[in-house]
Amino acid sequence: MAHTLVLIRHAKSDWSGDEEDIDRPLAKRGRKQAPESGAWIAANLSLDLAVVSPAERAQSTWQLVAGSLDDVPEVRIDDRVYAAWGRELLSVVRDLPESVTTVALVGHNPGLEDLANELTGSWVAMPTSAVAVIDLPGDWASAGPGAVLRAAGRPPATPKP
Repeated sequence: MAHTLVLIRHAKSDWSGDEEDIDRPLAKRGRKQAPESGAWIAANLSLDLAVVSPAERAQSTWQLVAGSLDDVPEVRIDDRVYAAWGRELLSVVRDLPESVTTVALVGHNPGLEDLANELTGSWVAMPTSAVAVIDLPGDWASAGPGAVLRAAGRPPATPKP
């Protein structure tokens, strides 16, 4: 059975405070961007699970994305997603349960771009609030090169492959 991975980069964060990196909140622009990503996802996909970084900006992004969804999936906070590179994120993907077929992974760059490249063999730009939809040919456990990029971009414009 094919699986779909939806990469979501956190929305624009606010660098004006002196918070630790993990505690950095969203900027005003980020609070506007994230619901647009959620609206695009709601119109085009149905999610079974969301795996989210523990960082405040990723958590807030997911909450705003989820607010646009008709059916909000189960959410798992995974510490491995924070500050992870592609290979580390690939381990997260390979550990996903086979009972789910479409999963959102909410995280950070450069890890998300690195993961998209690892899976598709193509560089995929992941600016803040970007979404990339990647179809995997097999099960989660065998995720690796050979996946197909279905769409990528920053909503509200339709993400393009």
